[in-house]
Amino acid sequence: MSIQKRLLLYLLVGAPLVWLLAGLVSIRFARHEVDELFDTELIRLARQVQVTLALPAAERGAPLPMPPASAASGEADVRDLAIAVWARDGRLLLADREGVSLPYRPETAGFVDLAIAGEPWRIYYLQSFDGDWLVAAGQKAHEREELALDVTLGQALPWLATLPLLLLVMAFAVRRAVAPLHGLSDELRARSADALQPLALTHAPSELRPLVGAMNGLFSRIEAMLARERRFTDDAAHELRTPLAVLRAQWDVLRRARPGAERDEAEAKMTRGLARLDRLVAQLLALSRVESGGSVLAKQPVAWAALVEQVMNDCLPLAERRRIELECDWAQPAGREPLPLHGDAALLAVLLRNLLDNALRYAPQGSTVTLRFDELALEVENDAEPLSDEQLARLGERFYRPEGQDEIGSGLGLSIVRRIAALHGLDLRFERRDGGRGLRVRVGA
Repeated sequence: MSIQKRLLLYLLVGAPLVWLLAGLVSIRFARHEVDELFDTELIRLARQVQVTLALPAAERGAPLPMPPASAASGEADVRDLAIAVWARDGRLLLADREGVSLPYRPETAGFVDLAIAGEPWRIYYLQSFDGDWLVAAGQKAHEREELALDVTLGQALPWLATLPLLLLVMAFAVRRAVAPLHGLSDELRARSADALQPLALTHAPSELRPLVGAMNGLFSRIEAMLARERRFTDDAAHELRTPLAVLRAQWDVLRRARPGAERDEAEAKMTRGLARLDRLVAQLLALSRVESGGSVLAKQPVAWAALVEQVMNDCLPLAERRRIELECDWAQPAGREPLPLHGDAALLAVLLRNLLDNALRYAPQGSTVTLRFDELALEVENDAEPLSDEQLARLGERFYRPEGQDEIGSGLGLSIVRRIAALHGLDLRFERRDGGRGLRVRVGA
């Protein structure tokens, strides 16, 4: 069910219920006010009679006249009121036509609700100061109920009469209120799949602006993701083209070559080409996985000792092949954890493995590669040929490799390192070692 239909249903059901509840409350309050009004009049009537009876006979004047049974004034019927006065011994001294039916209750004072001849009455009993007489003023209860109902209906009927019109106005208002939602849905429906430009916030209601802002943020993230995917696809296609062409050429040479030096050389070149292709594909997959994640999947305290041991064991065959000594230096006080960090151990292992692999591949044979930790960062150093300022600035770019490199590589290792460092809130810096020779890579806060 649409929002518009839900709002209309709520209004059609809720408005009459609210009106009914309001009517009941109004009747209750009106009844309370009417009771207060008539109770006050009964008290005033009883006191006036009491005062009149307290006067001397000469000042009292003629006795109260007995109105005829049919006497009425407008809508008020005198038969709904009653007055009676009794002496100390219970003799009825004064009463109107209806007052003769009021019960004599010498011990009662104040208001009493009674049923007389099957009709409910409200009676006020007033004792004289000396106890010589008892005054009773009564009124039929239906008079109060009729007045309370008349007052309530007089207020509610105009509102009830306009309720259908009010509902129509509210229905129109709901349609106008949800019109921006329909406009937004129509705009999104008319867009093509690659139309990711932000939605305009100028004419959007304030209630829709958080939604539109969130959608614009989503569009921006999708656009960035598509841009990364397109760039990744273009880069991968470009980088895969060369090793595949080399392999195809070496395969043609290998098919035509006779056993001997030429065939052995072709086999060696083809083996190196396959190794390069394998490494390139592995790093492309690693880069794709890293860039597809917007945040670190697991955030746990990093146990660097176990992590370094695992990574150095993985890199040891390459170090032995190139006769390079692999060292690890824990440059912090005993008992202190190096580089305290909460992160993804698997991603950090990839970071450390790529750093050591690059350092080993581009270090001179017989030299030393050092992994160093302190409280703020980790560093990897080697004795490679010095790089220019331009080359240092470009390190970490995708598929960038300094000229004059003979080792198998794709130029993706440091790109992967940079992305993993960014996911953990770490900076990646490249700098020359002290003395100008060699390279130092620092990852830290």
